[in-house]
Amino acid sequence: MSTTATDLSTPYALTDKQIAKYQRDGYIKLKNVLSKDILDECRPAITEVVEQETADNTPLEERDTFGKAFLQVGNLWEKSEKVKAFTLSERMGRIAAELMNVKGVRLYHDQALFKEASGGYTPWHADQFYWPLANDNTVTAWIPLQAVPLEMGPLCFSIGSQTLLTGRDLEISDESEETLGRTLKDYPVDESAYDLGEVSFHSGWTFHRAGPNTSGEVRAVMTVIYMEDGVRLAEPKTDFHRNDRATWMPGSQVGEVVDTPKNPIIYKV
Repeated sequence: MSTTATDLSTPYALTDKQIAKYQRDGYIKLKNVLSKDILDECRPAITEVVEQETADNTPLEERDTFGKAFLQVGNLWEKSEKVKAFTLSERMGRIAAELMNVKGVRLYHDQALFKEASGGYTPWHADQFYWPLANDNTVTAWIPLQAVPLEMGPLCFSIGSQTLLTGRDLEISDESEETLGRTLKDYPVDESAYDLGEVSFHSGWTFHRAGPNTSGEVRAVMTVIYMEDGVRLAEPKTDFHRNDRATWMPGSQVGEVVDTPKNPIIYKV
């Protein structure tokens, strides 16, 4: 087994205090989850897929707010063996399961979010808005492939907002930025930088955003979305739900456990 494979399967020692913080705040940032060697080895593979998939993109200045926020590419794990090892990392999956206090997690999907130099802000939103799942035992790992100082636009969290019911019907947009900006004004915010190897995990209903990238360099980020092993497909209620079902869970049936080739088990006790 390669050194990288070993590092990606070695457990990360979470403390009870860290798990309690995640449960209370709806997110947590963890230091030293990934080594520099892993990031140095995997970033080129992830970048290669992103560049291939976005080669024909519209110029930045001609895009809308969402398009200016980042280059978005999903299911990279199916396009590269090296990315597959990264996405299906047992080390990361175990963290997700332990934070949610569940026995196992499956992949919902992975996604690269590369915020280009001069890329715009990412509006306030909650990920779970898009997901036709019967429970909210979901968590997203936000994995910078380099350190992310404030000028690069690190992910910013509204602390404790996972319990807020208002605003859950808003797609990511200029409207969500404005409306949620007012709704969340009484919640504390964490908009701190990320060190190299630091990874954040946030609940599906935790509201978050990111500032623009003014650094002059690409902010390269990989994300992995985990769902509880055993979660069932809910009746899709919106076009977003129907699209997610077709894209990330093809063949899944309403009311049945999500268990498709695109949703492998990543970690299970």
